[in-house]
Amino acid sequence: MHRDKHVTKKTKGVDFEAAMSELEGIVERLEHGDLPLEESLKQFERGVELTRTCQAALKQAEQKVRVLSAKPGAQAMLEDFEPDEQD
Repeated sequence: MHRDKHVTKKTKGVDFEAAMSELEGIVERLEHGDLPLEESLKQFERGVELTRTCQAALKQAEQKVRVLSAKPGAQAMLEDFEPDEQD
């Protein structure tokens, strides 16, 4: 059963990446402006759905960061992430 949980977590990550990729494609198609109005509206609607999915995934990730960065006995706090600079 523990194994299924791991697969589910991995799938959620892939879903986020797939959603972002699809969203980028939609934005590109809409920017070209060569779609019929009805198709543009369908693409826009799908883009809104994907945006909400991505926002929810990011919010979950933020909550996990808060929990993981909390010190024992302290209140969970969100810490700024600064990646290592590569010269």
